[in-house]
Amino acid sequence: MAASVQAAATLMQPTKLSLASKNGVQLRSSQSISKAFGLEHPAAGGRLSCSLQTDIKEFAQKCADVSKIAGFALATSALVVSGAGAEGVPKRLTYDEIQSKTYMEVKGTGTANQCPTIQGGLDKFAFKAGKYNMKKFCLEPTSFTVKAEGVSKNAPPEFQNTKLMTRLTYTLDEIEGPFEVSPDGTVKFEEKDGIDYAAVTVQLPGGERVPFLFTVKQLVASGKPENFSGEFLVPSYRGSSFLDPKGRGGSTGYDNAVALPAGGRGDEEELTKENIKDPSSSKGNITLSVTGTKPDSGEVIGVFESIQPSDTDLGAKAPKDVKIQGIWRKQYEKGLET
Repeated sequence: MAASVQAAATLMQPTKLSLASKNGVQLRSSQSISKAFGLEHPAAGGRLSCSLQTDIKEFAQKCADVSKIAGFALATSALVVSGAGAEGVPKRLTYDEIQSKTYMEVKGTGTANQCPTIQGGLDKFAFKAGKYNMKKFCLEPTSFTVKAEGVSKNAPPEFQNTKLMTRLTYTLDEIEGPFEVSPDGTVKFEEKDGIDYAAVTVQLPGGERVPFLFTVKQLVASGKPENFSGEFLVPSYRGSSFLDPKGRGGSTGYDNAVALPAGGRGDEEELTKENIKDPSSSKGNITLSVTGTKPDSGEVIGVFESIQPSDTDLGAKAPKDVKIQGIWRKQYEKGLET
């Protein structure tokens, strides 16, 4: 590729042409341009002569060939560069494999947004009854769907596929809390701390963008390991100190953007929603299922499905239901079971 580009660049060097007669042309060139077209450099002071009808055509043809080769080489290098950044989803690694990598080995690969997997183990829940301290609870979404009206007219609301507008920063991790296994086989988990929320924005097929706060704050889930569920808190997407474009906020800013309007116009409710900000929280529900365990390392993996409301713009609009599906993984510290 470098040789073809160099040959094309050589053509940009100055070349002197002088007419010798009506039927011929004398070409005075440097040694580099001669080698570029596979010609031997003439002796010092020598001149390269060619007929106007034949050699000039060959010269032009070689120029075209070199231009094509250079263009093809540049296009090929561009494809190689673009392909390097589009390798797809990286291989899922175990926790120990991730810990063995350096920052530069993980940076830009997408691995940091993935929950670890486990190798070996059992395809069922295999922990004895007792109380455990669960650590490193990770939830990685693999799909986001939003309940909205279809693109076609009069279509009933249904969960529609969306396009993710957020970068790979939506996985929850390092969540911890008590995990209890009862003698009857039921389990209970309470979320206490960790990176338990992430701002996400998706786009519906019609172009509408739906922001929401993916979270499992204050989750209390219980049931059989194959299907245990519970409610969690969904904080407001924006806090009470957020100011809208007109300077209105929940705990600061203006109370009204304009003077009080005259009553009787039928829009008092809409104006009130815009003026009075409501940063109150809402509720969501999640269902988790265990698909594999590794008792010797204390690791558990599974899948989940969560349904929660989207952003309300501080009470100015109705929320949409967002369904999040994905995988999860958590681990208990050995020696803490009772």
